[in-house]
Amino acid sequence: MAEDLPKVLVLGPPTCFAILEPLYSHKFHFLNLKALGLSLHQFILSHRHHPSSILAVLCSISYSITADVLGLLPSLRLVVTASVGTNHIDLHECRQRGIQVASAGKVFSEDVADMAVALLIAVMRKISAADRYLRTQNHSSPWDFPLGYKLSGKRVGIVGLGSIGMEVAKRLDSFGCVILYHSRHQKTVVSYPFYSNVVELATSSDALVVCCALNEQTRHMINREVILALGKGGFIVNVGRGGLIDEKQLVKCLIEGKIEGAGLDVFENEPRVPKELFAMDNVVLSPHSATYTVESVLSLCKVVAGNLEAFFSNKPLITPVMLVE
Repeated sequence: MAEDLPKVLVLGPPTCFAILEPLYSHKFHFLNLKALGLSLHQFILSHRHHPSSILAVLCSISYSITADVLGLLPSLRLVVTASVGTNHIDLHECRQRGIQVASAGKVFSEDVADMAVALLIAVMRKISAADRYLRTQNHSSPWDFPLGYKLSGKRVGIVGLGSIGMEVAKRLDSFGCVILYHSRHQKTVVSYPFYSNVVELATSSDALVVCCALNEQTRHMINREVILALGKGGFIVNVGRGGLIDEKQLVKCLIEGKIEGAGLDVFENEPRVPKELFAMDNVVLSPHSATYTVESVLSLCKVVAGNLEAFFSNKPLITPVMLVE
């Protein structure tokens, strides 16, 4: 019976849950608050499942695991997020309470890198604008469409040379691009030029691909100074988190023609997108979908279930998040 299985409180729920639940409902008793029509406080008050019986939580990136949330679940020992990023989780509080955290690990790296390069090509070669042009224009006269820019040989600055950044670099190498990068630390395993200053990286680049983690140190790291350093012929692609870029300044610089264009999969106040972007032919938009392919979602389900199985079997997590002080 489901009541006898390990309980997993589902908050969000994550996008993959519709696939995950039927595959693993024989192993775990998933308590999906959205399906139950309950808020977390209502669930706690219902007493059908006492809070002390909840040892594990599965959450989406849209659900904030704050100190207040953790305080409502006194026996909680594991938070599994179906995302690479963990900026929606109070990691310090988890560490203080002895709660383990697991993420999606590297399961999305290749897919996000594919999207980063796709967005860069799309905005540089004006693919979305060309599609709209053919669909909406009266073509009784000869086509008159503006020139795009070639990707091959361009100097591309990667902001964040982690697992995703490395995959982006690998793909852009194939286009003959010159790879530059900024990261927390210089990587000894690569020979790409390292820039400790993002402004200097932007000055030396034709395009920036932003794919680092969002935290207090990286929030708005791509500010007006960085954007202006990139210059009028420059392009920005963001597949990290919306808050990495000062979105108001990006919109302003695009309106003023300070940079050539942008490819954006993430936004600062999702699901809201600045309305000014919709009318811009030099901007390509995507609804935070870089991580989601058929293949990656199935892989994510395996990673999530693997972490839950490891936890309830008293084994090491598959994709643990390091909880530093």
